[in-house]
Amino acid sequence: MSGMLGVLSYGLGTVVGFLLFGLLVYWFVQDVTQKRHSVLRNYPLVGRLRYYFEQLGEYLRQYLFMNDREELPFNRATRSWVYRLAKAEGGIIGFGSTNNVSEPGSIIFVNAPFPVLEEERLETPPLAIGSDYCKEPFSARSLVNISGMSFGAISEPAVRALSAGAARAGCWMDTGEGGLSPFHLEGGCDIVMQVGTANYGVRDRDGRFSPERLREIAAHPSVRAFEIKLSQGAKPGKGGVLPAAKVTEQIAAIRGIEPHRDSISPNRHRDIASVDELLDRVARVRELSGKPVGVKTAIGGWQFMNELCDAVNRRGLEYAPDFLAIDGGEGGSGAAPQALMDHMALPIAEALPRVVDALIESGLRPRVRVIAAGRLVTSARAAWALCAGADFVNTARGFMFALGCIQSLRCHQNTCPTGVTTHNKRLQRGLVVEEKSLRVAQYAAGMNQEINMIAHSCGCRHARELGREHVRIVQSAGRSVALNMLHPCPAPGSRRAREGSAAAGAVRI
Repeated sequence: MSGMLGVLSYGLGTVVGFLLFGLLVYWFVQDVTQKRHSVLRNYPLVGRLRYYFEQLGEYLRQYLFMNDREELPFNRATRSWVYRLAKAEGGIIGFGSTNNVSEPGSIIFVNAPFPVLEEERLETPPLAIGSDYCKEPFSARSLVNISGMSFGAISEPAVRALSAGAARAGCWMDTGEGGLSPFHLEGGCDIVMQVGTANYGVRDRDGRFSPERLREIAAHPSVRAFEIKLSQGAKPGKGGVLPAAKVTEQIAAIRGIEPHRDSISPNRHRDIASVDELLDRVARVRELSGKPVGVKTAIGGWQFMNELCDAVNRRGLEYAPDFLAIDGGEGGSGAAPQALMDHMALPIAEALPRVVDALIESGLRPRVRVIAAGRLVTSARAAWALCAGADFVNTARGFMFALGCIQSLRCHQNTCPTGVTTHNKRLQRGLVVEEKSLRVAQYAAGMNQEINMIAHSCGCRHARELGREHVRIVQSAGRSVALNMLHPCPAPGSRRAREGSAAAGAVRI
C-alpha cells in the first residue's frame, strides 16, 4: 500500500514538475518575442521580478520603510489620527509629537495665557446660508461637512454609509457631480446637490441643463442647496472622469448617459463662458429651486475673484452666489490626469485668504459664505481654515478614511480593497453600512469637538470666534509669522471705495 502511494506521489510530482517547466518555457518564449518591454526581452523570466517588485514597492514603502510623517498624499500619522477619531478612540498620544514644528508651512496656534473655562464655553452657532435672498435658506449646523463624491466614483454602500452618518452627525453631504441617487436620500441627511459641467441628474436628452429636472430634485426636502461646479482642486480645467468599468446601468440611469462607456464631463459648462453668465445661472437655479445656490471652484489667480465681486456689485446682491466652495490644488479625485493633479491651481493655504480678502474688499463678505476644501482632514487644518476666514470646511478623503479607505491608490481601477470606490460586489461586502455610518458620524463629531478645543485654547468661546491672529505659519529657518501679518485683513469695502475715488477723479478731469 505504501509502495503504491509512493509511486502515485512520484507520478504526481513528475506531472507538476513538467507543468511548471512548460509554464516557464511558455513565459520565456513570450518574453523574448514580445516587443513592448525591453527588460523582459533582454532578461526573460528574471525581468518579471522587476515589474513585480515595482508594483509591490508602494505597499512596502507604506508599511515598512517610510516613517509616519513622510508619505503622500496623506502620511500614516494623519491616517491613523482619522481612524482613531472615526472609532471614537480619542486623539490622545504619549511621550511627544512626531510633527516637525520647524518645517516651513507648519501650523502653530497661539495659546491664550488664560484659556476659556468649561463653564464659559458656548455652543458653536449654526450659520444661515442664503438668508433674505431665497425662499428656503439653509441653516447649517456643523463646521465640518462631506465634500462632493459622486455615486459612481464611490460605491453604493459608501454613499449609504455617508448619508446615514451625516444625518446622525448633523452635517451636510455634497452629491458630487454624478447626480442625486436614492442612496443619498436614504439616510435623511441634508443634501447639497452639485451641478457639474455635464449637468448629470439635471440634463435633458441632449445633455443640456433642464429646468424641469432641477425642479424635480429641488422638491426633495432633504436637498437644501445647489452647487454649480466650475472646477475642483484635483483637476481644474478638466471635467470629471469615470472609467467605463464603473459606469453601471444604475449609475448611467442616474446620470442620464449610456452605460459601460467612459463618463467624461466637458472642462466647463457649455453655456457658461463668463462671470455674467455664471451669475445668470446662479440666479436662475435659485429662482427655480427656491434654495441657496453656490459655486465650487479652484483658484488660479486673483482675476476671477475680482471680476466676480465687481460683477455682483454692478448687478446687485441678489445675483451673488450664496456661498463659494474653494478647493485647493492639493484636492483629490477618483481619477484625474497627473499633470493637473500635480501642477494646476493654488493650494488652499494661498487661495483661501485671497478669496476672503476679495469678498471683504468688495463689501460682499456678509452676503457670501465661504467653504474651504483641500486636504483639510485634521482638526488643526480645519481650524486653520476657520482662522483664515472660512465659514465651513468640506472634506472628502477624511470621510473616505472614516469609511475604511487605506489609501491603496486604486480609486480609478474599480479594485478598491475596502469597497469604498468599487462596484465589485465581492469587494463591497467589506463595507458594512451600519458600522461605517457610525464611524462617519464619530469622525464628524470628533472634528467639531477638537476644532472647538483648539478655539478654547486660543481664548475663544467657540470656533467661529477664531481669527487670523490666532494662528502662526512657520517660514524658512524655523521662524513663524502670524497669519494676520502674512495676510492682513483689508478694510471692508476698500476696493469699492478705491474704484469710486478713481471714477470721481476721472469725472473731475
